[in-house]
Amino acid sequence: MRSIVWPLLALLVILHHDFWFWNDPTLVFGWFPIGLLYHVVLSIVAAGFWLLAVQYAWPAYLADEAARPSNDRSTASDNAEAPQA
Repeated sequence: MRSIVWPLLALLVILHHDFWFWNDPTLVFGWFPIGLLYHVVLSIVAAGFWLLAVQYAWPAYLADEAARPSNDRSTASDNAEAPQA
């Protein structure tokens, strides 16, 4: 899945810059501009794409780090004293 995330993302970026509906006065349902409907559908597709990308291509080490309790994630810089003002 990880190997197809970047090409699909590039395709979504290209499809986002539509020029084919830019000057099209067509109305869908008699009141909805076709260019706006195109972007609504594209936004829903992009949301689904990101949902699948996060679910199947998210790095496992980041998920493991997020699952640990917050006190286990502290570092030396977190424990250092704050400078006095």
